Order: sequence, then structure tokens, then C-alpha cells
Amino acid sequence: MQTQLIHLCAALLLLLAFAMLAQRRVANLVGLLAAQGLALAVCTATVGAVTGQHELYASAALTLLLKVLVLPWVLHRLIRQLHAQWDTETLLRIPSMQIVGIVLVMFAFVLAQPMERFAGAATRGTLGIALAVVFLALLMMIVRRTAIAQVVGFLAMENGLLFAAISATYGMPMVVELGIGLDVLVGVFVLGIFFFQIREQFDSLELRHLERLRDE
Repeated sequence: MQTQLIHLCAALLLLLAFAMLAQRRVANLVGLLAAQGLALAVCTATVGAVTGQHELYASAALTLLLKVLVLPWVLHRLIRQLHAQWDTETLLRIPSMQIVGIVLVMFAFVLAQPMERFAGAATRGTLGIALAVVFLALLMMIVRRTAIAQVVGFLAMENGLLFAAISATYGMPMVVELGIGLDVLVGVFVLGIFFFQIREQFDSLELRHLERLRDE
């Protein structure tokens, strides 16, 4: 039953990554990111129950606090204050992004197959999903043009990396995960200040303005 719950959470992480590719409303992207964080927290706690590693409960609580409550709250405030509700332009159309995403998922499973023997019994078969989530988040960062959407893609990629760590090694040491979580939180605050500077200078959050500034 617990193994099935782990695989269910893994499947939800992958489905939410595909949903992010198809979503143009930035506030909904943040909601999907929070749902990913919830699935990751449930998966971490379940792995802790299966393996008896009680530090994974603290890891799950930290994930719940940062990725489901604090970071989405910070991003929603930024979206409201910057009036950046929509990501209207992408490098690829949504159907094309979904097709590229499916190809990346197949590549992730092929890449993960030789490494599956290092995974634990409870998480065997989920490493490919973890890599697929990372690749899909990277794709979202590439095709999105607005800064906040790209930050959401970065945070989704971090979710995939954490899930890969849980799949392969039953999690990282708690001090490492705490340091990563605090770094990400500080990074989002710094990026928030950066967003306000971009908006004040260019009256837009599209990164093509920065490219034009670099060319000049």
C-alpha cells in the first residue's frame, strides 16, 4: 500500500509537470508548483515510513513549509504587485511543447534504466519519473519568456532533483536539504527585488528586454 502511494505521488509529479507546460496563467503555475510540493512532501513522508528513517519526516515537514506555504505565498504576492498574471508568449506552441515533453520523458526513462538497480525497493521505477520532471521543468524554463514563469520552472526542477535524491538514496542529509531550502528561499526574495527593478526600468517582465540591453 505504501509503495503504491509512492508511485502515485511520482505519477502526480509527472502529470503536474505536463500541466505546467500547458498553463499560461502565472498564478495557476504557482498553484501547480505548490501541488508538486505537496506530492513531494507526501512521498518523502511515505518513504520515511517504509524505511524507518525518521529524519525524512523532518524533510517532509520542511518541504511542506517551504514549497507548499512560504514560496507560493511569496510568488503570489510578487504576481499581484507586478501585475504579471499572464505569460502570453512562449517560444513553442502548447501542442509542440507537449510533444517535446513526451520525447523528453522517454529519454529520461532510457537514461534512468541503468541506474534503477541503485534505487531502493520501495522507490524502484520512480527514478525515471524524477529525471523526466527535471527535463520538463528545464523545457519550461527554455520556452517561457517572462521572468516569474522561469523562476517557477527552476523551482519545479528542484522538486525533480529532490525526488531523484529520494528515489536513488532515500534522501539527502538533513543539514544539506535545510541549506538548499534556505538558499532557494533567499534566492526567490532576491529575484523578487530584481523583478521590481526590471518592471520599473522596462515596464515589462519579458526577458527579451534584457537581451536587447545586452546587445546594446
